Amino acid sequence: MSKTELIQVLDAADAMPDVTALRARSYELLDLRDGAGVVDVGCGAGRAVGELAERGARAIGVDLSDEMIAVARGRWPQADFRVGDACVLPLEDGTVAGYRADKVLHELPDPAKALAEARRVLVPGGRVVLVGQDWDTLVIDSDDPALTRTIVHARADLIPGPRAARRYRNLLLDAAFEDVAVEVHTAVFTDATMAPLLVRIAAAARTAGALTAEQEIAWVAEQTGRARSDRMFLAIPIFVASARRP
Repeated sequence: MSKTELIQVLDAADAMPDVTALRARSYELLDLRDGAGVVDVGCGAGRAVGELAERGARAIGVDLSDEMIAVARGRWPQADFRVGDACVLPLEDGTVAGYRADKVLHELPDPAKALAEARRVLVPGGRVVLVGQDWDTLVIDSDDPALTRTIVHARADLIPGPRAARRYRNLLLDAAFEDVAVEVHTAVFTDATMAPLLVRIAAAARTAGALTAEQEIAWVAEQTGRARSDRMFLAIPIFVASARRP
């Protein structure tokens, strides 16, 4: 999938009411005062940065992808977007009151290092909010549940930290954050919007050798058929963790 196609899928998902509400909940948990600085790590095309700015925050978006930062700057030209690594943020010590990372830590080989960076850039009393799915817990209705389990787990095993979300609480405690809390919100998709995600995870599982090309074709055909007939069911438990820097 090209970067353009990925952005289109992300835009469609971000516009869904449940996803919009989840972003709003993450902003609430940041508990920012008007004018407070906040960094959105892995900002992608910049939607959260734009929304945080609309709420009165001094928002900074950081992403490793030059292409994503270029898209974000085009959409929100007045906002502050920077190319940077989650483990080496382009920020001085103690410069922001909020740190937000949405669907980021599972992409990192060392999420603990990213949280050490979060602690570094936060002021004392600053808030951190982590949002993400556990890739082993995707729930997909299928006529072949055994093959579906194989596909989900094979795709998860290709991600640097597929189970990072279930570790949020302990990762935050290990990084010496306080007042750690975790919520679980389940996103449910029943139409064709997320069908490309199912196609991608099947292709990845086949590339990894977990299923044959014939099995991939049959499974994708079933899922795309379900999407066309309003019978698709994909549920993704989303973990939201929040904490305070002492």
